[in-house]
Amino acid sequence: IVAFLLVLFFTPAAPAWQAAAFVVFRLFDILKPPPIRHFDRTLKSGFGAMFDDLIAALYTLIILAGARMIIEG
Repeated sequence: IVAFLLVLFFTPAAPAWQAAAFVVFRLFDILKPPPIRHFDRTLKSGFGAMFDDLIAALYTLIILAGARMIIEG
């Protein structure tokens, strides 16, 4: 929850942007591209789960920033 709230903090308030943020975040959280998978497997306990979510949030923010630059020019 904390990682996604971080994403929403930096996402425009429009419902379409927030929905896109949710979808992209969940994709990164489910697919776990590198290095998310590495940290998910190597860091045990709640810290590992929290840390991989934070990396997924960072990836989401990068994707949304790129999309915003393309869409809004």
